[in-house]
Amino acid sequence: MTNFRDILRQYWHYDDFRPLQAEIIESVAAGRDTLALMPTGGGKSLCFQVPTMAMTDPCDPTMEGLCLVITPLIALMKDQVAHLRDLGIRAYAIYSGMNRQEIITILDNCQFGGYKFLYVSPERLESAFFRKRLTDLPVCMIAVDEAHCISQWGYDFRPPYLRIAAIRNVLQERLRRYRQDARIPVLALTATATPSVVTDIQDKLEFQEPNVFRKSFRRENLTYVVRSAAGTTDKLEQSLHILNKVPGSSIIYVRSRAKTKEVAEWLVANGISAEHYHAGLDNAEKDRRQQAWQAGTMRVMVATNAFGMGIDKPDVRTVIHLDLPDSIEAYFQEAGRAGRDGKRAYAILLYADDDHSKMLQRVHNQFPERDFVLRVYDILGNWLQVGLGSGLDHTFPFPFEQFCADNRLALLPTYSALQILTQAGYITYIDEHETQPRVQIMPTREELYEAHLPQAGERLLNALMRQYPGIFTEPAYIYEERLGGDLGMDKQQLNHQLILLAQQGLVKYIPRRKTPYIYYAQERLQLEYVRITAACYEDRLARYQQQIQAMLDYATLPSEAKPEDFLLQYFGETADVGEQK
Repeated sequence: MTNFRDILRQYWHYDDFRPLQAEIIESVAAGRDTLALMPTGGGKSLCFQVPTMAMTDPCDPTMEGLCLVITPLIALMKDQVAHLRDLGIRAYAIYSGMNRQEIITILDNCQFGGYKFLYVSPERLESAFFRKRLTDLPVCMIAVDEAHCISQWGYDFRPPYLRIAAIRNVLQERLRRYRQDARIPVLALTATATPSVVTDIQDKLEFQEPNVFRKSFRRENLTYVVRSAAGTTDKLEQSLHILNKVPGSSIIYVRSRAKTKEVAEWLVANGISAEHYHAGLDNAEKDRRQQAWQAGTMRVMVATNAFGMGIDKPDVRTVIHLDLPDSIEAYFQEAGRAGRDGKRAYAILLYADDDHSKMLQRVHNQFPERDFVLRVYDILGNWLQVGLGSGLDHTFPFPFEQFCADNRLALLPTYSALQILTQAGYITYIDEHETQPRVQIMPTREELYEAHLPQAGERLLNALMRQYPGIFTEPAYIYEERLGGDLGMDKQQLNHQLILLAQQGLVKYIPRRKTPYIYYAQERLQLEYVRITAACYEDRLARYQQQIQAMLDYATLPSEAKPEDFLLQYFGETADVGEQK
């Protein structure tokens, strides 16, 4: 048996595993399909990273094995790839915004270059090209992060996850040609799953047999508190009182982007250092604020639910919710970011009477009338100029707010209509994706040689020609970190040089920007053939209403009830338990 602790010490420099990690690793290394339920911050990533380091290609033991990691969080996959590379481990990520040649290069390297990890978004599994190339790769394990997304009973169902079992079967066929008895194991990981979701995950991933490792959701150091408030002003006053009474770092969660800024400014005016954070900020600004908060130079982050995934700050003393999340699962995950260092911490939910009507309004916004959903589908095709019978496998930049303004559509119901159409399999709406910058050299090589350039511009053009051979014929997606590193420039200096070259007409420069996308998973249909099934609408509506009601039940617990007991019972844990199978 491989000594996985030696691998842990060699690469991650930890002396031993956390509770339950070793058992999960041994299970998946033995080829068993495994579901791991571990709270946020429980060290889920090591459960697939450590065994992969000891695994080879199941079809050729002389070659390194590759772990295919499926995760919906682009920022998280980038962070994990960067961290693995810092440890000297070869890893790649494929995500929206890369061009075909970049993807081909990555897949070639994964096939022949001894890479250990390939991170992909679930939407990538929709690509016929990717599925075909996948059969060439030495996949030894499939890790499914945020595995609750595969369950229609879960709070964040994503249809592309349903393709994982088919992908696995394709890889299995490759393996059977070499070894009849071998099996590529699946490790599914999630921090939040009710008993019905646990069963559904194993069913959808086609586990050979049930195999669940469950870490207790009980956190002895984390106190859950529910407080009533008279309204928004009272919530702010109570938050200030909590922050003055409990020192240390804090996260305050709210529902809207505008409210993050308002609350942060109010806190600053009352002597608390704070910043706001939401998905609409550019990446550089998000990074700056996150780093200030993690370093402790800024105390409170006021954020939407866009903040927190993949963030590992152990000394958060309070997590305060001014608004109610949509589900107990979402609340538990966000609240669980407090007290990861094992010291006393508090998760506080503030509830006012008007929150009840706000929650019911969310149901209407999340599930607009069917006729409205069909109308959005029709308007979308016309606005993107997608003809009937066309559009299949095409991706279109999609400025959502402009689309709504041009067609006089309300933002929230329209957003939800796009989500319903995504669930129904007609389109995929990729929200708030930040594109890589693109550059094309406009003159020919001969004309370029005759140009008189300053040294910095000449070095940059030479680097572009060297790294991106097709840059004369079409815009190439550039990687600023790699390009700037080769030239000894930071991002700001590189951006300045590219702007200078663009002003001289030597390059076409398309800067980094945030752009949502619409991907047509089916050709555009006549409206009478578009079907929104009960599974996509009525069934999901009923589940959403149940989730909203459970959240309201938690927020209105009687004073004698213990919030922690409610949460544990919701997740099927009614007594003190340790780690269990």
